[in-house]
Amino acid sequence: MRNTYLDLLRSLAIVRVVVYHVTGWATLTLVFPAMSVMFALAGSLMAASLTRSGPAAVGRRLRRLLPSLWVLAVVIVPAMLFTGLTVSPRVLLWLFPIADPPANHWGALALSIIWYLRDYLWFVLASPVAFWLFRRAPLPTLLAPYLLLVTIEVGIYPAPPVLREFGLYFGAWLLGFAHHAGMLRRLPGRLLYPVALALAVGGGAWIVGHPGPRGYDLNDNHLGNALWSAAFILIVLGRAPAGVAWLSRSRLVDRAVTVLNRRALTVYLWHMPFVVALTPLFDVVGWSHQDPVGLAIRVLLVFALVGLVALAVGWVEDVAARRRPELVPGGPARSADAAERSAADAADGTGTTIGRAVVPAQRTAGASVRINAR
Repeated sequence: MRNTYLDLLRSLAIVRVVVYHVTGWATLTLVFPAMSVMFALAGSLMAASLTRSGPAAVGRRLRRLLPSLWVLAVVIVPAMLFTGLTVSPRVLLWLFPIADPPANHWGALALSIIWYLRDYLWFVLASPVAFWLFRRAPLPTLLAPYLLLVTIEVGIYPAPPVLREFGLYFGAWLLGFAHHAGMLRRLPGRLLYPVALALAVGGGAWIVGHPGPRGYDLNDNHLGNALWSAAFILIVLGRAPAGVAWLSRSRLVDRAVTVLNRRALTVYLWHMPFVVALTPLFDVVGWSHQDPVGLAIRVLLVFALVGLVALAVGWVEDVAARRRPELVPGGPARSADAAERSAADAADGTGTTIGRAVVPAQRTAGASVRINAR
C-alpha cells in the first residue's frame, strides 16, 4: 500500500526543483532541500526492495530508472551530434550514465540535471553492500558519508568528485534506510529534536560563513547542504504521519500528486531543456526575474510544456514499472487494473523517483554534463 505522505513529499520536491530552476530563488533550497529529500525517499524505497528481493532489487530499480533517460537521449543526442558534439565511445554513457555523458555547448546547459541520475545510479549499485553494513552497524554506517564530507570540505582529504557526491547525498540515502527500518520514527522527541536543531545550526552557520556565488544557496555549499538537509529529513521523515487523509478528499490535489509521482522522471528530465530554451524568449519580451507576473508566466509555461511531453512519452514510466500504460495517471480504472498496478509497485518495492533561468554555474570545465543544477 502506497504512503500518501511520501507521495506528497516527492511531489513537492519535484515542483520545488522546477520552480527553483525557473526563478533562481536561493531561499527555496533552504526552505525545502528537495534533492536530499528525493534521495532519502529513494533510499527508503530501495531498502524496502532489498528487504523483499535482495540484490535483484538493483536490476529492478535500473529497469525503472533508465528508459526515461533513453527517451530523452533519442531526441537530444542526435540534435547535439548535428550541432557540434564529437562522436566518441563516451556517447554510450547516455545509455548507462555511470559517469558524466558528453554534451555540446547548449546540451551541457539544458541537460545539467543528469547528475541526479548519475548519482542515483551509483547509490543503487552501492546499496546491497551499504544495506548489509547498515543492518549490522546502523549508526557508524549512517555517519560515514558525513564524516567523509567533513574531511573533504576542511581539506584533510582531497577526494575525487565521486566521493564528494557520496559524502553529500549518500547520507540522505542512508537516512532513507533508517526511515524504512523505523529507526527515525522510534527516536524520542527529546533526542530527535535536539539532534535536528544541532544539525540545522551547524549547517546554517557553515552556510553563513561560506556563502557561494549565489549567496546562501545550498547548491554552492556541500557541507552546509548535507547538514541542513539531514536536519530537514529527520523532521519530515522522523515525524511522518501514516498518511494524509485530506489528500483523498481533494480529488484535484490527489490527482496532481498521483501524476507527479507517476511522471516524476519525465518532469525532472525535460523541464531544464525548456527552461534553457525559453530564457532568451522571455528576455526578449521583457519578462525579467524582478517581474512577479513574468516569473509566474515562466513557471506556468515550463510546466505546460513539460505536461505536453508527459502526455507524449510519460507512459514509458508505466511500462518501465510494469504498470498498464496511462495517458494521464490516476484516472478512473477498473479494480483489476488498480490491483495490477499495486502488485507491480509491491514487486519492485519502489515508487516513481524520481536553473533558474539564469543557468547554474558550471562545476568543471569540458564537454561533459557536470553542471550544478539542483
